[in-house]
Amino acid sequence: MTSKNINIWFLSSLLISFIVLIPIITVFTSFFESTSNYYEILKNTFLVEYILNSLILLISVLLLTFLLGTGTAYLVSFYKFPGSDFFKWALILSFAVPPYIYAYSLTAFFENYGTAFTILNFIFGDANHNKYIPKFDGMLGAILSITFSLYAYVYILARASFLYQSQNLIDLGKNLGFSKFKSFYKIILPAARPAIVAGLSLVAMETLAEFGAVDFFSINTLTTGIYNSWIAFDDLAFANQISFFLLLFIFSLFVLEKLSRRKAKYHLNARGEFKQKEKFKLSGKNSFLAFIFCFFVFFMSFLFPLSQMLYWTIKFPENLFDIQIAGLLLNTLYLVLLSSLVLIIFSLISNYGNRVSNNKTLNILSTLSISGYAIPGIILAIAFITFIAWFDENIIKSLGFLSIKKLFIGSVLGLVLVYFVRFYSLAFNGIKSGYEKINISVDESAYLLGFSKRKTFTNIHIPFLRNSLLFIIILISLEIIRELPITLILRPFNFETFATTAYISASEDLLEAAAVPSLFLILIASFFIIITSKYILKVTNE
Repeated sequence: MTSKNINIWFLSSLLISFIVLIPIITVFTSFFESTSNYYEILKNTFLVEYILNSLILLISVLLLTFLLGTGTAYLVSFYKFPGSDFFKWALILSFAVPPYIYAYSLTAFFENYGTAFTILNFIFGDANHNKYIPKFDGMLGAILSITFSLYAYVYILARASFLYQSQNLIDLGKNLGFSKFKSFYKIILPAARPAIVAGLSLVAMETLAEFGAVDFFSINTLTTGIYNSWIAFDDLAFANQISFFLLLFIFSLFVLEKLSRRKAKYHLNARGEFKQKEKFKLSGKNSFLAFIFCFFVFFMSFLFPLSQMLYWTIKFPENLFDIQIAGLLLNTLYLVLLSSLVLIIFSLISNYGNRVSNNKTLNILSTLSISGYAIPGIILAIAFITFIAWFDENIIKSLGFLSIKKLFIGSVLGLVLVYFVRFYSLAFNGIKSGYEKINISVDESAYLLGFSKRKTFTNIHIPFLRNSLLFIIILISLEIIRELPITLILRPFNFETFATTAYISASEDLLEAAAVPSLFLILIASFFIIITSKYILKVTNE
């Protein structure tokens, strides 16, 4: 029975790994396919621009997210000042605002005769205020939109690392006569380097994958090039070839991160040596400056886009009736529930298979299967369409069966499959972390009491994993609510979500109409984030 069970788990993980690897295999094989004349034109004109713009965007966002994320994390972790307890969780709310919605807010506020003009007109009366209002568009607009949406990746991981640091480290700096800044630069920051690098890696992947904001600001990047190759020129082969360059960026980041971790050694204090860190209470000017910095980041990342979307919604209430809010909500919840169910089931199967079989090959396959999150959503969507088209033409039709394109392309089934590939790592790693807290002796005791593997799984493991499963569902829900390119490309006809509705309105320069779905998206995402923040803060405080 054991051998049979191992085979089942092995085959299950093999299937999961194969599904996840399909996009990568498709991209690499498509690189050598012939393309339309559009490839030659683009290669000689805009391809270099795509790569350079992607690099400029990446470097700028990484620098700014490092400063904002590390700076805020350091302040709330080491100091007490007015609002510090509030900012601990409030700074996470930036996740509720996707970069493309932030881009809409930025434009709506600073455009000619926009919100800023209205405010100045109200305060100072009628005048040509537009000449005093800065314009945040183009590359600058894209950089700011992505930065304020993503800095929390660095904030969360840096804060977790700072909280774990011992008071001994701080005392060491004092004994050496270091100033607070020098202690931070020489001792505290290097100790937190692995966590900060991990946060910046996530920012880098999300930046390279970003589509909505860069498309709105008309910035030609590798991501927009992929989309335009397919939509405008119907050239899947070239879309995959541009995807190849984007994947090279992603894999290069992985290599650099591995090298950075390998070159430096970081040692945690033994439990016996750990001394709980004492927060230093700020006063006077320093207290004020700490508050202003954290509030500025919180305001710009969350309150600003929320206020702008709320303002447009109140100013143009007719837009509330022009969209079917109930329908958008139902569509979103339908995708969330269906995707969560599929992800949870397969993640439980893989994790339990690893546990009961303890097979090295199975562990390797499972590791491969969690790589999907590193692949931009637009690549996954295009690669999925390419694979289905190839499989349909070369396998299905050759066997005399009806075409399966409609079953997978432009369908909820196709959406859920690509969501599965994209977010499988969240579900798998979340359940894995829960399983690591269940000692293997618990299983052995259950077997001695006559429990089968199935009964042990259902009666012992599932109840213990309940909190982990709830947390995973919330995270997946948040990701799907925010997801744009996958949903935009693969959704069924007339099947819209808050994200796609906002994008369509904004792409038609109807920012007022985009405000309503954007506002609801922010509010729903904020609800999930407030729930998850309690869990995150609890974990980071332990």
